[in-house]
Amino acid sequence: MAQPKIAERAASEAAPEVPANADAKPQRKRITRRKAVEQHVRSYFEAMDRRDVEAMVSHWREDGVDDIVPVGLLRGRDAMREYFKSVFAATPDAKTTVTRLVAGERSCAAEWRIEGTFEGAPYLGIEPTGKHIEIRGLDLFELEDGEIVSNTGYFDGASFARQIGMLPPDGSGADRAMKSAFNAATKLRRAVAERRSA
Repeated sequence: MAQPKIAERAASEAAPEVPANADAKPQRKRITRRKAVEQHVRSYFEAMDRRDVEAMVSHWREDGVDDIVPVGLLRGRDAMREYFKSVFAATPDAKTTVTRLVAGERSCAAEWRIEGTFEGAPYLGIEPTGKHIEIRGLDLFELEDGEIVSNTGYFDGASFARQIGMLPPDGSGADRAMKSAFNAATKLRRAVAERRSA
């Protein structure tokens, strides 16, 4: 009598478990799409780390739009090519690291860090200072058919300005003096405006 129960238990343990929602479609496609998006964005940042502008722009659709908030809109591959050439000309030793990446089926968020020495060509009209810089930022990519179609990128432009010496270090005597002068000018403008409206 004990043998059939043992055989039943062994058979039930050997049989694969059937999930409660066995009729539901598998999640494989969704996972595969997310993985493809993640791989595409990682490949883009690997090209950036190699300072390979042509490989970078090949990840984009021809009419893609890169909205780098502190810099402005870059429309199309040619504009992106010129901008990133200028970045790498300004910091020839630039090193890019992705610190966090979260991919969806058509979008991806990537936190990154670029560090290097601002010792090459001018950047956005600013002469190189020879200072070491480290910029942290975040990009929000949208992809279609395996190409990046848009991105909104954020980084702290004030931090960059402080690191290259364009702005004084935060909290320094020069920083406090600059803020005091700005506040005095603001109060003066406000007083003048109030007198005119009275």
